[in-house]
Amino acid sequence: MMNRIVALLGDEAESLLNHQCETIAKEAIHLPSPDVVTRDFAMSDRNPRVLANLQRIVGHGRLQNTGYVSILPVDQGIEHSAGASFAPNPAYFDPENIIRLAIDGGCNAVASTFGVLGACSRRYAHRIPFIVKINHNELLTYPSAFDQIMFGTVQRAYDLGAAAVGATIYFGSPESRRQIVEVAEAFCRAHELGMATILWCYLRNPAFKTDQDYHVAADLTGQANHLGVTIQADIIKQKLPENNGGYTAIKFGKTSPLVYERLTTDHPIDLCRYQVANCYMGKCGLINSGGASSGDSDLAEAVRTAVINKRAGGMGLISGRKAFQRPMDEGIKLLNAIQDVYLESAVTVA
Repeated sequence: MMNRIVALLGDEAESLLNHQCETIAKEAIHLPSPDVVTRDFAMSDRNPRVLANLQRIVGHGRLQNTGYVSILPVDQGIEHSAGASFAPNPAYFDPENIIRLAIDGGCNAVASTFGVLGACSRRYAHRIPFIVKINHNELLTYPSAFDQIMFGTVQRAYDLGAAAVGATIYFGSPESRRQIVEVAEAFCRAHELGMATILWCYLRNPAFKTDQDYHVAADLTGQANHLGVTIQADIIKQKLPENNGGYTAIKFGKTSPLVYERLTTDHPIDLCRYQVANCYMGKCGLINSGGASSGDSDLAEAVRTAVINKRAGGMGLISGRKAFQRPMDEGIKLLNAIQDVYLESAVTVA
């Protein structure tokens, strides 16, 4: 298994597998472990039903009881349009195939829309944990508009058997304050009903693109993560950081020189470690997104992201398009390759 990981990392293998983080020590991070739910949530205000559903998620699939998770998210039919998402593999217009891919791929859970999960809930809700995505950015508004709006109620997610609800906030956007209030209220209700909460902590503002695209800056995504755990997301979904210094380049908000001098370097694992630190030092798990499908390099890219996330102290990967925009057997192999990184003991925390 390790030889394959090394081969897929190629020229980056030495840097990614042997790097030692000297910014935020791994001893300061709450690392994933078999007792992660008891250790990090038993003393919180989450009720026993939330703990049971969190345990159900971490106790399922090929990564069961490791503390790590591999989640299949397929909400792209709304977020990116069904045509753009499913034309490469029309089988996934059928909701059942989405759930089958998650099950056969050994995932901890499947995240999708009210429609997809509701269409198959009686057959599958007891077989794999459901994560219902409760808000979306719809793409039929003209001129194009970018906003996360509610597509259903938390009660409905509970009724169809969900273990958790997921939501997106576009931090930095003009609509973000409304979204924060809506999602905070929804997460409170989800916890009351015993469901876990997962937040897609994304940035969106045209001003964040200057000399680089600072939507994926470690300092800005880190702050988005910190806002996310503040409204009681149990797990944070975030894009892998690709740069840093968004605050200083855009010249807004507040930061400290120590963020760049002591708490981060240019190394991708150190940048991701800063994201983990902003999730209450890992008490709320960080899962990084797998990103869009780019073709033949998808497998290598997915394994690279998994290695960075694991070595940074993250909780796992949530990868969709790289898996479902190809034949099911290939999608299963890609999901298994991601999971293999977390099962490989030689891939250690930096």
